[in-house]
Amino acid sequence: MWWWLADSTGPLDNLANLGVAGLMGAMWLWERRTSQKRETQIDEAHARILSDGVQLEQLMAVVRQNAEAVTRLSALQDQLLRELTRGRSIHPRQTGGS
Repeated sequence: MWWWLADSTGPLDNLANLGVAGLMGAMWLWERRTSQKRETQIDEAHARILSDGVQLEQLMAVVRQNAEAVTRLSALQDQLLRELTRGRSIHPRQTGGS
């Protein structure tokens, strides 16, 4: 039963056969592969950040436009209120409609 364990070569035996230079080369290849994956992740994150920046600029533009519209509406309401108040002071007995 144990004979198949003795005959099989495990991963450590395969690494030992590579020697020090082979082991260093395998480690370098492994590091390069993981570095490429990390670079891809960083590139994707950078692209998302840039697209979020564009969306944020668009959102800020909409907020600015809304603030300007509310300011104009408020000024128009103030002007209308002044006109209505002035009209009542000139004609205090007049009640609307007829």
